[in-house]
Amino acid sequence: MSGGIPVVAALPEIERRTVAKVSWRLLPLIVLIYFIAYMDRTNVGFASFGLNREFGFSATLYGWGAGIFFLGYVIFEIPSNVLLERNGARLWIARIMVTWGLVAGGMAFITGPVSFLAMRFLLGVAEAGFFPGMILYFTYWFPRRYRARVVAALFLAVPGSNALTAVISGALLQLDGVLGLHGWQWLFLLEAVPSILLAFVVLALMTDRPAKAAWLAPEERTWLEETLEAEHQSTVRTHGHFTLKRALTDPRVLALAAIYFCIGTATYGITFFLPPILKALKLTDWETGLATAIPYVIGTVGMIAWSWSSDRRDERRWHFIVAALIAMLGLIAAGPMLGSLWALTAMSVAAIGLYGTKPAFWAMPGEFLSGPAAAGGIALINAIANLGGFVGPYVVGWLKDATGTYEAGLYFLAACALGSGAITFLAVRPVAAAADPGIAADDPAAAATERVRPETV
Repeated sequence: MSGGIPVVAALPEIERRTVAKVSWRLLPLIVLIYFIAYMDRTNVGFASFGLNREFGFSATLYGWGAGIFFLGYVIFEIPSNVLLERNGARLWIARIMVTWGLVAGGMAFITGPVSFLAMRFLLGVAEAGFFPGMILYFTYWFPRRYRARVVAALFLAVPGSNALTAVISGALLQLDGVLGLHGWQWLFLLEAVPSILLAFVVLALMTDRPAKAAWLAPEERTWLEETLEAEHQSTVRTHGHFTLKRALTDPRVLALAAIYFCIGTATYGITFFLPPILKALKLTDWETGLATAIPYVIGTVGMIAWSWSSDRRDERRWHFIVAALIAMLGLIAAGPMLGSLWALTAMSVAAIGLYGTKPAFWAMPGEFLSGPAAAGGIALINAIANLGGFVGPYVVGWLKDATGTYEAGLYFLAACALGSGAITFLAVRPVAAAADPGIAADDPAAAATERVRPETV
C-alpha cells in the first residue's frame, strides 16, 4: 500500500488508472472523517481523569458511560444505513457529522452522572450508521479484490486516531483553568470542531456513485460500473437474490455478527481502559498520552501487513483466526505484568491482533451481499458488534471495582478474542465458486476464484 492507496501490478492500464483515481479522491477524505469520528467517541478515556476527580465516577459508572454510546448507535444503525442507501452517502454523511460534532462539543457541559450517561447515549445516536455506511460505500466504488486493503485504509484511522488522540488529549488537559474551564471541557470542545468543518468538505468532494463521477473519464466510469455490475450478477448467481428482510435473518449474517461482537468487545474494552491502565504506571497526563499511542502505532503497522496478505492470497478465514489468537495471547500476557512497562509491550502485541482482524473480516459480507441487502446486513453485523462496545467497557469496569485490578478484565477480553476465532473456525468455510460460462475467462473482476464464504454449520 502506497500512502494508503491500493495498487496492483500487472493489471490492465484502465483498471490501474481508475482504481488510483477513485482511491486518491475518496480514501483520504473518508479516512480523515473516521479519524475524527473515532477521536470524538474515545476521547472520554482521557477526559475520565478530570471527570473522575470532579464527579467521583467509579470504574463501573465510567464503563457504563463509555459503553452506552453503543446502545444509542445500535438502535439507529440499521435505519441510518438504509437511508444512506436510499438517499445517497454525500448528504447523509454530512448530516451525521454535523450532528455528532454538536453532541460531542456538548459533552463539555455535563454536570454529573445522569448528564454524562445521557450525552454519551446521544453521541451514539448522532454517529449511528457512519461506519457501516462507509463499508457499504466501498462496495459502490471498489471491486472485490481491493476491499480488504481499502477497509484497512479506513481502519488506519482507528489506531491512528487513538495514537494522536492520546497525544492531543494529553496536551489539551493542560489547559485546565484557562477561561475558567476545566481541561476535560477544553478537550471536548476543541476536538468537536473538526467534524463540523469537515461536513462541508464532504458536500464538496464526496460523490454518491460512479455514474455521477465527472472526475472520471467516460471509459473509466464504464469500466468501473461494468466491473461492479458483473460482480453483483456473479453474487446473485452464486448466493441468490438477497432482500433486505432475508439479509437481516440469514444465518451467515448472524454468524458474522457473532464473530464481530466478540472481537468488538475485546477491542473496545482495551480502547476505553488503556489510558487508566497505563496511568497506574505513575505517569503524568502527558506521559500517559504518549505511552497510550505506542500500541496503536504498532497495531497500525500490523494491520497494513495483514490486509496486504489477505488480499494477495484472497483468503479471509485464517487471517482472521490467527489475528484473533495473537490478540488473545497479548491480552493474557498483559494481565500479570500490569504496573510495569512489560504490560505496554503485551498490549502492543494485542493491538496487532485486534486490528489485524478488521480488514479480513469486513471483506467477507461483500462476498454474498449487495444493494439494499448489503446496507441492512452490514448495519446489522455492526449493530450487534457494537453491543460489544457496551459489554467490554462495562465488564472491565465492573471487574476492576470488584477485584481492585484490571487483570481479570484483561482475561475476559482475551476470552472474547478467542471466542471470535473459534466461531470463525466453526461457522466460516472456504467455498470454491463455480465459474460462470457467460463471463469471459480473461475478465479478472468476474472470473471464478476460491473465496471465503460465511456459511453456518
